[in-house]
Amino acid sequence: MKKIELLSPAGNYEKLEMVYNYGADAAYIGGKLFNLRAFADNFNDDELEKAVDLAHKLNKKIYITLNVIPHNEDLKIMPDYIKYLDSLNIDGVIVADMGVFQIVKENSDIPVNISTQASNTNWASVKMWKELGAKRVILAREVSIDEIKQIKDKVPDIELEAFVHGAMCMSISGRCLLSNYLTGRDANRGACAQPCRWKYYLMEETRPGEYMPITEDENGTYIMNSKDLCTIEFLDKMIESGLDSLKIEGRMKGIYYAATTTKIYRQAIDKYYSGNWNFEQKWLDDLMTISHRNYTSGFYFKKPGTKDHNYDSSSYKHTHKLVGKVIKDLGNDHYLIEIRNKLSVGDQVDIIKPLGDSIPIKFPKMQDNKNGENIDTANPNTIAKIKSDIKLYEKDMIRKKIKKVQ
Repeated sequence: MKKIELLSPAGNYEKLEMVYNYGADAAYIGGKLFNLRAFADNFNDDELEKAVDLAHKLNKKIYITLNVIPHNEDLKIMPDYIKYLDSLNIDGVIVADMGVFQIVKENSDIPVNISTQASNTNWASVKMWKELGAKRVILAREVSIDEIKQIKDKVPDIELEAFVHGAMCMSISGRCLLSNYLTGRDANRGACAQPCRWKYYLMEETRPGEYMPITEDENGTYIMNSKDLCTIEFLDKMIESGLDSLKIEGRMKGIYYAATTTKIYRQAIDKYYSGNWNFEQKWLDDLMTISHRNYTSGFYFKKPGTKDHNYDSSSYKHTHKLVGKVIKDLGNDHYLIEIRNKLSVGDQVDIIKPLGDSIPIKFPKMQDNKNGENIDTANPNTIAKIKSDIKLYEKDMIRKKIKKVQ
C-alpha cells in the first residue's frame, strides 16, 4: 500500500531541517520571487540549491511555491526564473495562475501542482487540470471529505492534496481583496495584512440615512476571524478519502510549531498504517502546546458556522514555549544548547525528540559557552553548555510550560 505523503511548511533553512528531522516526507518552500509569503525569510538562490541537496540526500521531496496571481510586469523575468528552478531538479512547483502554468510548461519539465488558490472544488476542474498536464491538484479548503472521495472516483489518475492543519482564511481559498483595499498590500502577491483578524464594530442599516450600531458586545467583534484547522481527531477519514498528500500550513511559524505539528501528524499517519488506528488524546494535547487559535474541522463535515470563528480575540494561545534547541553533541554526555527563551537551572522542562513522548526533566547546571563560567540563567540568543544523563541529539527541542496560558 502506498503511504500518504506528509507535507510540511518551511519558511527558512532551519525550519526545513527541522520538519525533515521530525518526520515530513516533503516540504514546501518559497524562493525570493513569486510566492505568497513575501514576509517569510524565504530562500535565496544559494539556499534553494542547498535545500534541494538536503531534501534529496534524505530521500525527501521539495516543492517550490510559484503561487502569486501575477500582473504583466511579473511575467518579464518569470521564464528565466523557472528555467533556473528546473536546473535544481526540484520535485515540483505550486502554481495558482493559468498563465504561470503555461510558462512553466513551456520553459521546463518541472511537475506542476495546482495551488489551493486556484479554488478547485469539483471533479470537472480537477479533470481539466489533469488533461492540461498537472501532476497534482491541491484542493480548495471549501471541499468536504465526501466531495474529495467523489473527485478521486471521477479522476483517479491525478494526485490530490489537502490541508490538514493550520490557519484558515475567511475568503474563498484565500483569494481576498480586503488587504489590498484597506492597506494597499496585495494578499494575492504575498503581502496580506490579515485585516480579517482585526477588531470591527458592526453597523446595521435600519432606514436610509440612519445607522444603529450593534456589536457582539461593547468591545467590538472579530467577525471574520476563523479558528485554525485541525484534523488530527479524524485523520483516518482524511487518509481514506483518497488523498495523496496531507499538508500542514505555516511557513511563517517558528520551528517549535513546524516540528511539533509534523511529529504529531507523522505519529498519527504511522498509527493508521500499522492497522491499529485509534485517536490518541496526547496528540491533541501536544497540538495545544503550540501557538494556535481555537481549532475547527473546517469544511470537512459541514459548512462552518458561528462556532467556527473566534469573535472575542484574534490572538494566539499556547501552553508551552520553546526555550532551547540542541545544536551539538560534545561527547561525554555534554551538549551545546541554543537558548531561544529565558531558561534557568532547575526549571521544569520537557525534552522533545522526533520519536516518542516528551521527557520531563529539571534543567541541569549550565555554563556560558563563551567563558565557561557557571550560570543560573541563560538569556535568548546565547549558547549554554550542559551535562545530561539523557542522550540528546542535534535538533532535539526543549520546551517549558508557561505560567499563564496565552
